[in-house]
Amino acid sequence: MSVLVLALVAGAVVGLALGALGGGGSVLAVPALIYLLGFTPAAATTASLLIVAATTATSLYAHARAGHVRWRAGAGFAAAGLVPAALAGAAATRLPQPVLTAAFAAVAALAAVRMLRPATAAPKEVRPLKAAGTGAGLGALTGLLGVGGGFLAVPALVTVLAFEMQAAVGTSLLVITTNSLASLMTRTGGAADLDWAVVAPFAGAAILGAWDGRRLAAKVSGARLQQVFAVLLLGVAAVMLVDAVV
Repeated sequence: MSVLVLALVAGAVVGLALGALGGGGSVLAVPALIYLLGFTPAAATTASLLIVAATTATSLYAHARAGHVRWRAGAGFAAAGLVPAALAGAAATRLPQPVLTAAFAAVAALAAVRMLRPATAAPKEVRPLKAAGTGAGLGALTGLLGVGGGFLAVPALVTVLAFEMQAAVGTSLLVITTNSLASLMTRTGGAADLDWAVVAPFAGAAILGAWDGRRLAAKVSGARLQQVFAVLLLGVAAVMLVDAVV
């Protein structure tokens, strides 16, 4: 199978997961770039940030038109993660590849466990300090590993800022887009060295796949989709951990 076809298929799967689940699909982008398309871990995290930013920005527009984005609260949450995202993005280019791979495996496993757990009820009051700390941590995660962090942003907005689910999903896209762009600003040299013949079709397929994912979510149980995706992520995490250790 040609590299172009692999990029299109992988991008479509990532976008489908993002659109159907509202977050978590980008966790597949990095391992797909490494194991299917031959990217190094550092290059894969940079490319993933580009793909995530393009896909979430497109989805953000659709959610904003539907009135599901809380701009003021989301901007404050995102602002807390801007500096950590930029610093972590700079640090990621200097870390040994096995360390990046192992860290990503841990995050993929965490995403899977989070998806398998029951939804957490929203609190009755908002905790600003915890919200700032959570936003900073999410920014650092995005910058370091090139993942959007929707699997953490959505439950964080629900449990810390007391958002209802639709608003949490829509606002998380604002947070993810902002953090991804902040991290990319520290990786301009790395982005210039990417294989755009692979990254561009991957991103395009992810954007189109996200629209199909939203239609899929309307037809299939969300809980069932999360369970299937969580099992897939656990398998990815196991493969990456073995690769980092061996």
